[in-house]
Amino acid sequence: MSDLNREFEGKVVIVTGAAGGVGGETARLFADRGACVVAEDVKAGVVELEDYSDRIVTLTGDLSEETTATRAVELALRRFGRLDILINNAARIINKTVAEMSLEDWDSVLNVNLRGSFLHCREAMKVMMPARRGSIVNVGSYACQVAFPTIGAYAASKGAIAQLTRVLSLEGAQYGIRANVVAPGDIVTGILDDVMPNGRDFLAEHGKGSPIGRAAEPSEIAEVIAFAASDRASYMTGTVVMADGGYTAV
Repeated sequence: MSDLNREFEGKVVIVTGAAGGVGGETARLFADRGACVVAEDVKAGVVELEDYSDRIVTLTGDLSEETTATRAVELALRRFGRLDILINNAARIINKTVAEMSLEDWDSVLNVNLRGSFLHCREAMKVMMPARRGSIVNVGSYACQVAFPTIGAYAASKGAIAQLTRVLSLEGAQYGIRANVVAPGDIVTGILDDVMPNGRDFLAEHGKGSPIGRAAEPSEIAEVIAFAASDRASYMTGTVVMADGGYTAV
């Protein structure tokens, strides 16, 4: 068995949005490579991950609520005694122009994508700072750098996540804490399930516009997240890692 297969042995990880495609793949990857995982999602289906591995415990809660972040960190400490890695993956999107978007629409996206990430980063940092170790990976998007019509709230949240992560990297450096963004392009997941009936087909088709000529599979993005979180990336912090099939290189 290679070192890579056990690279997270003894580490404890929180993964948000773990009922989804990328989140689920990420939680399973960390467990396969030796980590103990707190898998969190607002969807009750997240509990199915406990059947995958006895290294995974699950938490159901609204990411935008302050108590969900505190519960996640408390669960990691109570069950596993430490917290080494935070993966902020949960996200939602609403496809409306700015002129059409209600305040409720705007808040619903920012509350999950940005507020939820902030709350989990804050609570994780409180534990990581005295331990003088930690790695935070916030999942952004190529919308950190480029824009499309109808994604005003989503793009604003992802751009803000990139800046939040840069600040975290500076505040955490003296404590041995790294913070990075993984910014995917199109991934064949269910993120558009509440927006359109054929969301996966749309993402697969839209992904053909990248230089690579296809959308990513969730497992491909999970690998990039794992690298950014791992000691293999020990000199990388404050960075936005584009995993978009070359889309932003054009």
